[in-house]
Amino acid sequence: MRRAYVYIMINKPFGTLYIGVTSDLPARICQHKNGTGSDFCREHGLGRLVYVEEYDSPCEAIAREKAMKAWKRRWKTDLIIKANPNWDDLWDVINS
Repeated sequence: MRRAYVYIMINKPFGTLYIGVTSDLPARICQHKNGTGSDFCREHGLGRLVYVEEYDSPCEAIAREKAMKAWKRRWKTDLIIKANPNWDDLWDVINS
């Protein structure tokens, strides 16, 4: 079974949020950081990975991504704060 990930990118704490899904997290985050991941991330300067969830299948991850995108902003920021209270860039953690 192929793993999949839901992730959140930001430009600064409490700034603009981007929720995405991928099966290759390091490659996708690298794309975002290089400005080739998505137009939205490039236009808003979203280069900091602050949240990741891992799933056993792409279908599960896509369902979670859709649900999270429908959430109120406060729920999203609360989720980040609970998992990553300093809004640290998790790139070094996932890229090691």
